[in-house]
Amino acid sequence: MEPLDVAAFEAIVGDSLDEVPEELMAMLDNVVFLVEAEPPADDPDLLGVYDGVPLTERDSGWGLGNLPDRITLFQGPLTRMCDDLEDLREEIAVTVVHEIAHHFGIDDAALHELGWG
Repeated sequence: MEPLDVAAFEAIVGDSLDEVPEELMAMLDNVVFLVEAEPPADDPDLLGVYDGVPLTERDSGWGLGNLPDRITLFQGPLTRMCDDLEDLREEIAVTVVHEIAHHFGIDDAALHELGWG
């Protein structure tokens, strides 16, 4: 697929976020979505990552001065693995759902069993 500029990729990510049911998005607590060009060098095929404290691990002291949890999508691996824009939209949607699930405390093994691996 042809390379996309950052603005075009971010627009597709925005469209994918718009497709997440409002009820689910309303359940997110202190989460920001980010786009980066490439993942860390030690995991070059990483499509996305959740960095934060899952809801299932938060205690009563959580939230006092905490930075937002971050869900980061990596443009390079996502675009390289896709053949066209439709494929890219699907893969971004799957990655968004996968990372949101981590925010809710669902681990990779469970996500793979559910078909969201």
